[in-house]
This record gives sequence, C-alpha cells and structure tokens, in this order.
Amino acid sequence: MIATARDRERTRQDIAGYSRSLMLSTGVAELCATEATPKQEEFLHRVLSEEMARRDRNRKTRLLSRAGFPVLKSFTDYDFSGIRLPPALSREELLSCRFIAEKKNLVLYGGVGTGKTHMSLALGIMACEMSLKVRFYTVTELVLKLSDAYRTGTMERLVRDLKQLDLLILDEWGYVPIDREGSQLLFRIIADSYESKSLILTTNLEFSKWGGVFTDEQMAAAMIDRLVHHGHLLMFESKSYRMTHALMRHTTTGTMPEKETQ
Repeated sequence: MIATARDRERTRQDIAGYSRSLMLSTGVAELCATEATPKQEEFLHRVLSEEMARRDRNRKTRLLSRAGFPVLKSFTDYDFSGIRLPPALSREELLSCRFIAEKKNLVLYGGVGTGKTHMSLALGIMACEMSLKVRFYTVTELVLKLSDAYRTGTMERLVRDLKQLDLLILDEWGYVPIDREGSQLLFRIIADSYESKSLILTTNLEFSKWGGVFTDEQMAAAMIDRLVHHGHLLMFESKSYRMTHALMRHTTTGTMPEKETQ
C-alpha cells in the first residue's frame, strides 16, 4: 500500500514526538522530510515507537518494585457490595484514580478482613500503571523507618523521598499504639503530605479513639483535620472475608465444631 502525503506527515509528526520524548534531536524528523523514503520513515517510526513502549514498561516495572507492595492485587472479582462510598465519590471516580491528581485522601474504615488492604493495594498498582509514584507501608513499618532515620541522621533524606510521591498508602493505621516520638515523626509526614500528595489509610479505629493510639489528643485531632479536609471516608461494612472463607471453619459436616461441655 502506497503511503499518501497525509500518511507521511502523520508519521513524521509521530517521529518528532518520539524524538522529543527520547531526548533526540528534532533534526531527526526534518531529515525524514528531506531524505528518507516512505519505507525508511516507516522503519524509523517502528523502531522509535517500540523503544518508547519498552521504556514505558520498564518505568512501570520500576515503580511497582519501589512501591513495596507485599502482594499484587487487582479489582478483578472484587466485591463492592459491602462498601459504602461517600456521595462525592462514585465507584467510577474511585477506579479512575482521579483523587490522586486532585491530591485528595481516602480513609478506608471497617473491621478486620473486609477488603480495605486489598482495595489500597489495587488502587496503588493502578496508580503505578499510570506512571505515578507510590509507596506502601504498614504504619508500624513507617514509624520504625522514621525512628531509625531520625537516630542515624538521615531523616531529611527520607522526608525528601516521601515528598516526591504521588500516593502514600499507610496500612493498619491505629492497630498498634505508637509512642510520642513515633507519633511526632508520623505527624510530620501527614503534615508534609497535606495538599501535596494523596494518602490512603486503612483503619479499624474510629476517629474518636485516635488520641489513645497516638498518645496526644491534640496531635490526633490535627492529623484528622488534615486528612478529612481534602478526603473521602469509605465505610467497609461486610463480614470478614478471611473468617467467612477460613478452612478452620469447616468440619466434615460443614459447620464449626461444637464447644465441649465440662
């Protein structure tokens, strides 16, 4: 099939765009216009497009690796029936990850085993696929990392690293009490994230009890204020998936074993 003048112009525009993205000279496209045959242009177009695709795949692989996800999760067969979304956030908006571009936060609240961590992981992986920078920590892991950085004099380096993220996921918020130093270090990360990146928190602890975990009611209130000002609260109201599907629940009769009488 013979390439028309319009086809060749579109090919050269693509080549020019690829050249800019790959930081090549703009003269590549100009040279095509003056000296390349249609076949040569097609070949160069394929080479550059495949190189762009390869770099894109490698970038997403690096982002996934750096994110620190304990497992990879997706929304395939994910059950949304037990999740109550706020009026301002539809499922389509949630799955588009638009909240990250808008630097809004998500607080995933509900009992253990109701799908909060699964959702946070799936959203984080989707963000990586969009070439966004993501990091996943349990709160205990992050506090230990912050405390170690504080003691070794590398705190500012860690803070700079976290500031560059588009999305920070903090799992198991409030599951383990945190001492005053750890609370202060964690508060700094929350404060630095305010209006500069998105946070996803998973927790089974209502806001009124945060002060008991973080040893300071005022600090807990300040954290809540920053999180909810630009955020959405998602309520996970279903039964524990792990308990429902636990092997230990089933005997040969398909019921839980009866407690022995004394």
